[in-house]
Amino acid sequence: MNKTKKTIFKAAIKTFSVYGYDGATMDQIASEAGVAKGTLYYHFKSKEEIFKYIIEEGMNLTKERLHEVVNAETNSIYKIKAVCKIQLSLVCENRDFFKVIMSQLWGQESRQLELREGINKYIIDIEKYVKEAMENGYIKKGESSFIAYTIFGMLCSAAIYELINKDKANIDELVDNIMNYILKGIEV
Repeated sequence: MNKTKKTIFKAAIKTFSVYGYDGATMDQIASEAGVAKGTLYYHFKSKEEIFKYIIEEGMNLTKERLHEVVNAETNSIYKIKAVCKIQLSLVCENRDFFKVIMSQLWGQESRQLELREGINKYIIDIEKYVKEAMENGYIKKGESSFIAYTIFGMLCSAAIYELINKDKANIDELVDNIMNYILKGIEV
């Protein structure tokens, strides 16, 4: 990503998080990026194209970071724990990106469908670690896809908890709590 596109990327995330997709304008994105509107249009034809770009690039950055850390782990439980820590850390570091994603998950516009497909691919990665943990006997066998979606859902809920309680939340404690609930449930 060149310097100008990176600047536009960050500005678009900020603009979409403040105004939402429908309220954001190309003028606002250009202003936030500190570039001329013509420069913005040189790189992107439309607001829709910018949105798709930030989602694709944001998801790619998340996956790259995830694969770097997870590939260093040998224990499948630690891989799942690493997924939790990375996702929550990324939410803390990129609150605006998380807000944009959450705001656009529902609906039938092409950008929303593509976003859900990107999330699905991410969850398929989580499922790989769940299957590995099942095969290695760390967790009981079950519907791996549903478990992966459940883990993702717990992470989204924990991220919202962290966003609301940012002064009280500690990522390591959140991850430990999530792993405890995933592995042991909430039953006494």
